[in-house]
Amino acid sequence: MYETIEYVVANNVCTILLNRPDSLNAFTADMNREITKAIKQAEKDSNVRCIVIKGAGKGFCSGQDLSVVDESMDHGEVLTTLYGPMMKQIYNCEKPIVAGVHGAAAGAGFSLALACDFRIMAEKSFFLNAFVHVGLIPDSGNLYFLKQLVGNAKALEISVLGERILPHDALALGLATKVVANDKFDEEVALFAENIANLPTKAISLMKRTLRAAEELPFEEFLAYEAQGQRIAGLTRDHREGVQAFTEKRKPIFVGE
Repeated sequence: MYETIEYVVANNVCTILLNRPDSLNAFTADMNREITKAIKQAEKDSNVRCIVIKGAGKGFCSGQDLSVVDESMDHGEVLTTLYGPMMKQIYNCEKPIVAGVHGAAAGAGFSLALACDFRIMAEKSFFLNAFVHVGLIPDSGNLYFLKQLVGNAKALEISVLGERILPHDALALGLATKVVANDKFDEEVALFAENIANLPTKAISLMKRTLRAAEELPFEEFLAYEAQGQRIAGLTRDHREGVQAFTEKRKPIFVGE
């Protein structure tokens, strides 16, 4: 079904493995399309309650495969037809998405990690806004997400200087959720994702919707939106289970409904 990625579902977690290790998982048009398709497939699968994106081999993703770039390429058209749909699919996905980052997450690979909800970094990994080194601006939603995470001034600094951001610096900046040992990377990413998958999935999707609404709505309209979201959450099976577990002084067992 897929040629540039692998798609595996286990323990309510869908793992999307970028699988072009010889190029540090650099993007091609096929990979853009396949990631878009995979996110859509995972979102429709009721057995999937969390999504993980990782890279095969020595790195997460080195960005656009420059071997297919030539002077005649319309970069805007590439973004509109390939990267835009991929990033929109990730942004609009209501299921939590975890980026498992080891090695390089550079250029559009950094953008991909930024678009995810959580970023688990191995000790030997780094982020790099590499666009300035080839005379381009950060793309694939990069500055949109980066500004939200670190603010205007730091986003510009990261983009203009184009320097590596190491894991513990990323953690301090709020770019990384967690830093883990290299030899426990796969185990820690799986454990983190499975823990997320065991939370009330519907509530998480409503949180993601509500955060997006907070970016766009005036405060009074936001309060109305929030109230409607809470109304929906209050009718879920997981809410009833959470209240019952609290009353019975036990750990809740959420089913994502």
